[in-house]
Parts: sequence; C-alpha cells; structure tokens
Amino acid sequence: MNSGVKTLGPRSPVVEASRPRLFQLLGPGLIAGASDDDPSGIATYSQAGAQFGYGLTWTMLFTYPLMVAIQMISARIGCTTGRGIAGLLRHYAPPWLLQCIVPLLLVANVANIGADLGAMADSVRLLLGGSRWLWIVLFGATCIGMQVFLQYARYVAVLKWLTLALFAYVGTLAAVHVPWGEAASSLVLPRLQWDREYLATLVALFGTTISPYLFFWQASQEAEDLREDPRREPLVRAPDQGAAELGRIRLDTVVGMGLSNVIALAIIVTAAATLNASGITDVQTSAQAAEALRPLAGRWAATVFALGVVGTGVLTVPVLAGSAAYAIGEARRWPVGLGRQPAEAKAFYATVSIATILGVVLNFTPINPMRALYWSAVINGVVAVPVMAAMMFLVSRSRIMGAFVAGPALRVLGWAATAVMAAAAAGVVATVF
Repeated sequence: MNSGVKTLGPRSPVVEASRPRLFQLLGPGLIAGASDDDPSGIATYSQAGAQFGYGLTWTMLFTYPLMVAIQMISARIGCTTGRGIAGLLRHYAPPWLLQCIVPLLLVANVANIGADLGAMADSVRLLLGGSRWLWIVLFGATCIGMQVFLQYARYVAVLKWLTLALFAYVGTLAAVHVPWGEAASSLVLPRLQWDREYLATLVALFGTTISPYLFFWQASQEAEDLREDPRREPLVRAPDQGAAELGRIRLDTVVGMGLSNVIALAIIVTAAATLNASGITDVQTSAQAAEALRPLAGRWAATVFALGVVGTGVLTVPVLAGSAAYAIGEARRWPVGLGRQPAEAKAFYATVSIATILGVVLNFTPINPMRALYWSAVINGVVAVPVMAAMMFLVSRSRIMGAFVAGPALRVLGWAATAVMAAAAAGVVATVF
C-alpha cells in the first residue's frame, strides 16, 4: 500500500466499537434514500405541492413499498455476489444492453449533477450573496475532493451525517400552519385527475423517487463494503452470514427509503400549506421555493429550507458521479471503488471527476440546466425499466444468487415496481410527444 491520503486497512475492534450503532447498522440504504431527496427532487416535490396542494401526497405512501423492494433487491445482489449491477450484466446480459444503458445513465447523471449544483449555488446566494458561478465551481470541487481524497470509511461517515440535512424540511414544516385533516385525507384517499399537468407531475414524482442511479449505487456500495471488511465475504461464499446480512439490508433499506419519503412528504405538505394556499402554483427550482417561502412562512423557514438544499446537494452530487463511475467501470472491467487509492483506479476516479466537471460546465453553457434535468428524467424513465427487469432476472436465478434468491413477496413487489416504472416511462414519452 502506498502512502497516499486514502490509506486503508482492516477495521480495528477499537474503532468499530467506538462508532455509534447507527454507523454499524445503516449504510448504503440510508445514503441512497437520502440522496433521492436531492435539490432537483426538492424542486419536483415543491412544484407538486404548489400546483396541486395535498392532492399528490398519496404518491409517497404508494411508492414506499416499491422503493423498498427494488432497493433491497439491488442491495441483495451486491452483498450476495460481491459485484455491482453493471458487472453482473456484463456476464449475464446481451452486450448491447450495457452499451445502451451505461451511456444514457452517464448523460442523465451529468444533467442531474448540473441542475443540483446550480440549485445549491442559488440557495447559497439567497443566504449569503456572492457569485453564482463561483459557488458552482466551489461545490463541484468539494464534491470531487470528498471522493478522491477522503479515506473510504471517513467518506461514508460524512455521507451518513449529511443525511441529517434532510431534517431541515421537518423543521420547515413545523413553522407553517397545516390543515392536518385535509393532508391526512389526501395521503390515504387519492384524488386522481385526468389532465395533462397532473399526469406529467405524477410521472415526474415516480421518476424522482425510483431512479436508476440509486440501484447502481446501493449494489456497488454493498460489494465495496465487503471488500473493505476482512470479516465479511459475498454470501454465495459465506452462506452462514446470510441471516445477519439480509437482516441488516432490510433494516438499512426500510429506514433509508422511509426517511426519503417522509422528507419528500414534508416538502410537498410545506409547499401546499404555503405556496398553493397563497396562489403560487409555479416553482421551477428548489431555490425559488425557498425564496417564495420567505414572505409566507418567515425568514427562518426559508433559511432552513435553503440550507437543506445545500446539505442534500453535497450528499447527492458524489452519489450521482459515483454511481456513473461504478457502472462504467464495472462494464469496462476497470478496477473500481472509493476504497482504492486514486493511483490504483485512475479511470474510475477520472470518471467521477469528469462527470462532476461536466455538471459544472453545464451551468456555463446556453443549455438551461432545468431543461436538461427534464430530459434526464425522460432518460431515467426509459433506462429504469430494462435495468429493473434485468435485476429481477438476476435476483431470481439460483446459479447467480445461490441460496439467496428473492422470495415470492419480494419478487412480486419488484415486478410491481417495474410495471409502475414502465407505465411512468410510457407517460414520459406521451408527455414529450
């Protein structure tokens, strides 16, 4: 091992014992769930609440079991085989599938990174002023530096603590008046509308909550965690660890996706109780939502909302860049992993850096980042369906998963999630054309 900054080694019992129990039990699922509420997602949830009030809150309840199922499947694949999704597809899927999916994933992630960096910069300017372009560059450099220079265990710990930024939206919700009876009724009794705007927002919510980059991230992180802990092995080689590992994955994913949807629900309800109630029905960015909150809910609520945008952005941009790097690296058989020294995985770290830099550059071009984000949602909707179908194939084959194939309940929920995303993809195409 060289003497670079990212030094690694077996985890000592002293270090492991000193960590809070949260760090031992929660990991890839918590980070994946929290990163789902990125600044772009916040804008989508804010727009849903501003335009339709409480009318779309039911989607958070509806998508929760589907999110849990598909993310649990991705985690099970990584933990059981010790490989990420792209690495397994390289072995078991037709070559054309990866050749189509991976470039599209990269394009969608770069557009998402660009929109997130722009939203973070706008939020900081709302609080502190300064140059938008300077803030974009600084945030981009920070996100690259976290992945390249931080020791793996420390980097994961930073991401876990950044999930606390999401509770800013619970604080914002506490500062506004909500008619809880109406909000609760809409949560459990959907009021469907059959018009273009409602259906387009519905499709956007499904695409925001169930995203391909989360599948690649959680599976690859599970595989990487195995490599970093000498006491653990892929379950196909260590079936005696199965009960404990699958129990941990279940808890991690249930909590992570629960946090994601509770926070999304808080954002929708906050926007409904303030923006929609005041006649403001058009919110294009999360920073606009924060600014619109100021005269309605007070400066404190607007400030907390804006700080949440920054915190979730710092969490999500590395996840977006990292998931693209894992997918490309596994597909091309590169050495991959944030636990490796940069010199040991040059192409992997170069991909992480280039994806982030392209997101920065996107903000300096005539291309509207929010328009690019719209097209990334279209791409994600198209990509998600074959990826999810391939994941269902992988997790159902004993020659791949050994004794840890998915059970009937998990398979039913996984295929239900795939069907919902297929319908959402069809809706995206319908709204585009």
